[in-house]
Amino acid sequence: MSILKAVAVLTVCACVPTGAPSTVNGQQADVFDRVTHGYAVSDGGVKIHYASLGKGPLVIMIHGFPDFWYTWRHAMEALSGQFQVVAIDQRGYNLSDKPKGAESYDMRLLVGDVAAVIRHLGRDKATIVGHDWGGMVAWQFAINLPQMTENLVVLNLPHPNGLLRELRSNPEQIKNSEYARTFQRQTPGDPTVFFGQPMTAQTLASWVRDPAARKRYVEAFERSDFEAMLNYYKRNYPAAAGADAPTPPELAKVKAPVLMFHGLDDRALHRDALAGTWNWLEKDLTLVTVPGAGHFVQQDAADLVTSTMRWWLSMRAR
Repeated sequence: MSILKAVAVLTVCACVPTGAPSTVNGQQADVFDRVTHGYAVSDGGVKIHYASLGKGPLVIMIHGFPDFWYTWRHAMEALSGQFQVVAIDQRGYNLSDKPKGAESYDMRLLVGDVAAVIRHLGRDKATIVGHDWGGMVAWQFAINLPQMTENLVVLNLPHPNGLLRELRSNPEQIKNSEYARTFQRQTPGDPTVFFGQPMTAQTLASWVRDPAARKRYVEAFERSDFEAMLNYYKRNYPAAAGADAPTPPELAKVKAPVLMFHGLDDRALHRDALAGTWNWLEKDLTLVTVPGAGHFVQQDAADLVTSTMRWWLSMRAR
């Protein structure tokens, strides 16, 4: 029997968060001060830090580069009334362990870190949410551990097949990916490694617009390992582009419902990679494209992303 696929495509304007923070003892309290912290132990004894808020069905959130768990503060606020929202620090970042060597950042291990957090929390499965490298981990988690994937939400990271296709054939994507090849060739000590700048806590946090949040990012990056950040690219990103890029592998279709957000002003990941995503899924796809938002769509269009995510997940909550 054929599987029916539904694809909802929404194109909307980027907007900023409007809701006020929750209050504690009559005063406004940021998510940063209200989460519960914990650690799960992954393969090889690597400790993965997480921040948790709320109760209910489990939602795991995975950040990208350069980022940490706090990138999900708006979504955690919006979802915590109905879900247990758990945002992790990926290995190498902030309060998680920082093993040495590029091999320690193999995708298989990154997926295992997420599984370790789910098991540590006493759950069998979760909704998986990921952005950037967290998005790639989320895709691979859903592909390889379908029994642990309730729903899949991905922000500004096309399906691996779509990305590899564009890396082979799209001149704009090939040009936009030059930064990744720089990360593969250079070290954190090179003065121009980070888009013409050195890698420092301050330069890595320069994309964060809110001054109070940027201060927390600087502190988190001061606790992070810059070499580990580059190891994500050295271990997992294709080293070649154009005709020399690898052909997309045969991947199992994602069995969970999928919600995707893509800021159309993303200068790293071209929108054309979104085409054909439905060919690699078994269930419904909801695609939200956001004009005016860039790569960090969860912050550029926080209100839109959080309200849409809450609506979409609420329809599927058991």
